Parts: sequence; C-alpha cells; structure tokens
Amino acid sequence: MRADGTFSVQSFTPTELTPEPAVATALPVGVATMEKRYEGEVTGRSATLFTAAFDQTTGVGTYVAMESFEGSLNGLEGAFNFVHSATTSGSDRSAEFFTVVPSSGTGALAGITGTGGLAVEADGTHRVWFEYEIG
Repeated sequence: MRADGTFSVQSFTPTELTPEPAVATALPVGVATMEKRYEGEVTGRSATLFTAAFDQTTGVGTYVAMESFEGSLNGLEGAFNFVHSATTSGSDRSAEFFTVVPSSGTGALAGITGTGGLAVEADGTHRVWFEYEIG
C-alpha cells in the first residue's frame, strides 16, 4: 500500500549533546529534536531525534533522523518508528535512505514494514510517502 502526505516542522530545537570523545572534523556534528505535523493520507505527528554534520553557509552535509510517528496511514491508526537520511551538496539530495523500523508498530499499524521517502518542492512544500505492508 502507499500513503502520501505533506508535513510541516512545528519545532526544531538544537541540543547541547555532543559526541564524546570530541573529534575535530571540517563539519560540526549537531543533535536536535523536532516535532512535525502530517496531513493527507499520512495524518498525525512525530517526535524526531535529528543528527547532522552540516555547513549552514554552503548547505553541504548529511543528516540521520529517527522519527516516532503517531497517527494514521490511509485511516489505519497507531504508531511506529521510521528512520531516514540523505546527503546534500547544497542543491540536491543523494544517498537517500528511508525505512520503517521492524516490530515498532502499534494499534492498527502493528506489524508494519516498508520504505518511503521525503521531498521538498520548489515552493517549499514538504512531502512524505510510505510504501508499506501490515503483516
């Protein structure tokens, strides 16, 4: 099955958490928490742990995000985790990864498995989709 939606970031809060032991690299590593709201066939909210090595000036870097989602996919209500990452050279996305965490589903989403993706359109609209099965 497939579910498509849009999302908006409600909050992005950098944390004081830093990797230990400290290792100096050309791009600093940061950790933040995020809250997102979803609309469409994907409806609900998520809490996200967001880690990135990123240059704010050039837009170059890579992120890894672990999301805990609660809401519904195509009307099936529950919660699950998913992880995604991507690299950017400042104007593109590459090396994308997106997967539902096995055994993380609850409610009508218990047993969910699958993949998906994220895209940001030219007008700033943030899109998400899941290709999933309930098993």
